[in-house]
Amino acid sequence: MKRRRVATGQTANGKSLIVADESIEPLTVALAPGLECFPIWGSDRAVDLPNDGSKPSTSSWFPPERGFRFTILTIPPDGEGAPPADIQAALAEAAEKLPGMIDAMDAELPHMHTTNTVDFVVVLSGKLWLEVDDGKEVELSQGDSVIQNGTRHAWHNRSSVPCQIVSATIGARRS
Repeated sequence: MKRRRVATGQTANGKSLIVADESIEPLTVALAPGLECFPIWGSDRAVDLPNDGSKPSTSSWFPPERGFRFTILTIPPDGEGAPPADIQAALAEAAEKLPGMIDAMDAELPHMHTTNTVDFVVVLSGKLWLEVDDGKEVELSQGDSVIQNGTRHAWHNRSSVPCQIVSATIGARRS
């Protein structure tokens, strides 16, 4: 399913205008059948205002310090779809389409990951389970939100239907 992205900007004399109104195809990878990623907007640095509304470039899936990402994700039910036949090709595809995502994953517990970000997540539809280090889980439903402060965590969809979330991710400094 496509998503629509509308962006605004300002002219040199300060007049506001719509600079983009476009459809976005989901990013999909063989490594995670059913996962749809819609990178709506992001920047690798803080944005100065006013600006013309041009889409900033980004270098990786997760933002660096002071960068940000705004993303919609469709997360399929756990275990949906068969694993890829060629795991090496699937890993290479994921590294290309979602740069830095594989690096954030825990090698021993594949769903667990840690990023140097503060994430604001809202469940748009479906259900999602958030797991943290001590094994504690929280079930989230439509309208629920999570503020993720750089902690190691995993997402699970233990329902029978896809879950859609929106995420605003801000790059942070880990000391």
